[in-house]
Amino acid sequence: MTKLGSGKIPPELLGALLGQYTGRIDPALRLGPRLGTDAAVIQVDSSQFLVLAADPITFTTHRVGWYAVHVNANDVAVCGARPRWFLCTLLLPEGTEVSMVEEIFRELHTTCEALGISLVGGHTEVTAAVSQPTIAGTMAGVTRHPIAADGARPGDVLLCTKGVAIEGTSILAVEFAPNLRQQIDMETLQRARSLATEPGISIVQEALAAAEAGASALHDVTEGGILTAAWELATASRCGVQVDLDAIPVLPETEQIARALRADPYRLLGSGCLLIACPPDRVHAIENAIREVGSTSTPIGRFLESGMLVKTTTGVEELTPCEDELARLLANAGHQDDVA
Repeated sequence: MTKLGSGKIPPELLGALLGQYTGRIDPALRLGPRLGTDAAVIQVDSSQFLVLAADPITFTTHRVGWYAVHVNANDVAVCGARPRWFLCTLLLPEGTEVSMVEEIFRELHTTCEALGISLVGGHTEVTAAVSQPTIAGTMAGVTRHPIAADGARPGDVLLCTKGVAIEGTSILAVEFAPNLRQQIDMETLQRARSLATEPGISIVQEALAAAEAGASALHDVTEGGILTAAWELATASRCGVQVDLDAIPVLPETEQIARALRADPYRLLGSGCLLIACPPDRVHAIENAIREVGSTSTPIGRFLESGMLVKTTTGVEELTPCEDELARLLANAGHQDDVA
């Protein structure tokens, strides 16, 4: 009997399950369950679309409320909607300190408030089914002009914002601090920890700006890193893609931590990095729009009629989805936690 490891369900299995068991599709559904999509889009009336996304936080016990709001907000924003309403299910292990519960609620409140989001409901429970605080969130927003997650077309340019593995680097700097202190100076580790807030894991402003400037499709880089995200975006759009590895920006802190832990930064948890597909004649406008919201963008590839490819210093290789490096490192270190 085949057993699953930590991380996302393998795409071939998930694709088969979605195809077989998604059930009746409401005619109001404009974007439904599909590999590579971040959210569902539902037409409410002639001019309003509801965008819904759901994501759990299971990879860390550090600032779980803050992470939960941001990762779910990102998934709504990539469809061109401003995130507005958040629900979360909070599962707590037996023996959790009351002070930790209070801190999680405080994080949920302050993060929602900073993004203009209302915390509108959810569920809390203490259960032996989890070994650490676990949040499963659902975010909703509305828009008049949704951007299709499957809208990339052959000939489109692929851009990314900020850099790879921002979230993964920040988490590794916390979870593997004892090991890293022996190889990396404290100043670098401190900067690595703060990457989650500066440049930050939110891509809401970049996504809304890119959608307004004419992007074909957007995708939030999460588990499996930027290479898996590029594969997912091309798969959702039913086309191919070629990614130029050397063009992808890697922050110095990420490079040092990845080297110290023998991790691949291109396959490391990447919230904070947004993938943008756009026609060649919209690249300049999108780069300017991203710059105006205080971020950066870099062309890293192009979409093809077919084929999933990554260009490296040694040639062109097949691009495939992969296990996240964070999941691998945690498993090798003896952690039993699933990665969101």
